[in-house]
Amino acid sequence: MVRFVFRMASFVVLCLAVIAATMDSIASVSASQFVVTPLRMAWVEIDPTSLVRFRVFVEDKAGAAIWQVFDAWLLPQPAFAVLLSLALIFWMIGYKKPSPAGRFAA
Repeated sequence: MVRFVFRMASFVVLCLAVIAATMDSIASVSASQFVVTPLRMAWVEIDPTSLVRFRVFVEDKAGAAIWQVFDAWLLPQPAFAVLLSLALIFWMIGYKKPSPAGRFAA
């Protein structure tokens, strides 16, 4: 059941990454230059209050230093790259290793 949840989360995040990459590619073609949306800007466009709530949550649970690292390192990264990485991590957690004996083993 837990594997299914992580595989489903991976699928949802992968769909979001494809949407973000598609929006960046459309913006790049229309601007005739390379355009990449940072994760912070994408997050603020979707739901600005959730970023503030997440900041308060991280500062309460992990400390202000962790938030500063997150704010300085992860939020300026391209949204599609962060989402693709998160989808890969979720997929790796939910991955089921195939049986070494094969599909038809008892």
